[in-house]
Amino acid sequence: MSKILEMIEKRNKAWEGAKAFLESKRDKDGLISEEDAKAYDEMEAKVKNYSIEIERLQKMDAIEDELSKPINSAIVSKPIAGQVNEPEKKGRASDEYRKDMLKAIRSNFKQVTNLLQEGVDTDGGYLVPEEYDKRLIDVLTENNIMRSLGTKITTSGLHRITVTATKPAALWVEEGGKIPFDDATFGQITIDAFKLAVGVKITNELLYDSMFPLESYIIEQFGKAMGNAEEDAFLNGDGKKKPLGIFHKDGGAMSDVTTAGVAISSDDIISLVYALGRPYRQKAKFIMNDQTIAIIRKLKDGNGNYMWQPSIKEGEPDRLLGYPVFTSAYAPLVEAGKPAIAFGDFSYYNIADRGTRSMQELTELYAETDTTGFIAKERVDGKLILPEAVHLLTVKAK
Repeated sequence: MSKILEMIEKRNKAWEGAKAFLESKRDKDGLISEEDAKAYDEMEAKVKNYSIEIERLQKMDAIEDELSKPINSAIVSKPIAGQVNEPEKKGRASDEYRKDMLKAIRSNFKQVTNLLQEGVDTDGGYLVPEEYDKRLIDVLTENNIMRSLGTKITTSGLHRITVTATKPAALWVEEGGKIPFDDATFGQITIDAFKLAVGVKITNELLYDSMFPLESYIIEQFGKAMGNAEEDAFLNGDGKKKPLGIFHKDGGAMSDVTTAGVAISSDDIISLVYALGRPYRQKAKFIMNDQTIAIIRKLKDGNGNYMWQPSIKEGEPDRLLGYPVFTSAYAPLVEAGKPAIAFGDFSYYNIADRGTRSMQELTELYAETDTTGFIAKERVDGKLILPEAVHLLTVKAK
């Protein structure tokens, strides 16, 4: 037996043993002690470690196979120095712009080159270099599940999306009979761009310290703050000077599934899944709060099996009835009369970034405290363009 197959067999046995241990330790209320929970967590961690080791062995095999391939022809020519076909970066994409921006930041924007003048924002400040902008988007995505699940578009103005309102229907007709024609109608959804801003203050001592990673610090702080504000709006926003959220009662997802009782049951989850149209279920996912997950993990199906399926591979989401589960601190808590879980194809949630982000420096405002302020701004909007693509589970009112 190969090493990989042996590890797979060990992982399977470990997982079965973990499940059996969990079942054997439950009391009459279906709960386990803190000590048993710790033991189970260790078993689950061991299963994940097996998965990591299996993946490592598979990569090693792939490398061995690649190295064992014969070389068909020798390399007889040397690469010509400077022979690179990459286009020259200009403007905000250039290395010069990035370096000049960092120099300007450290000098309280007293050293502003002519190159930076190309990136002056109409609202004040300087446009973020393209490399900075990309890294800021990376941070936003890492701290914002909706940016990874939704569809991102970039626009220079109002963005209109055409959506079919009615569709033609096929009918059976007699031979030689008149073929009916239906008029397909279309509607338009307009996506705007609302301003989101965040500011940080940095002591001038750090600002002038060349050893301090100022660039990374500012990007990380701005990215986390903007990512949190965006995710909250993408889930709960009312559309007034901010995006329209998935969970909002007007313009959000379809709220047509209500729990049978005041608590969420396994039957309620099944009803939610099949309330969603079959085409949308192919890419469907769950979004819920951590506290809701704590409730869901205790639910079983009609055969006594847990509906929750923990991920056995690092980096992959847990699953519920076979569908990935994403958690957000901004998803609603379980409250009577309010939606608690969203399920659907979130690619129909469109996120529109207008233009690029800009940065502005404030020196005089905080001069008394020997600090300098920095402001980052962006314009963004978000909207679910097809409500039927996402359904909500609402907890029954008491």
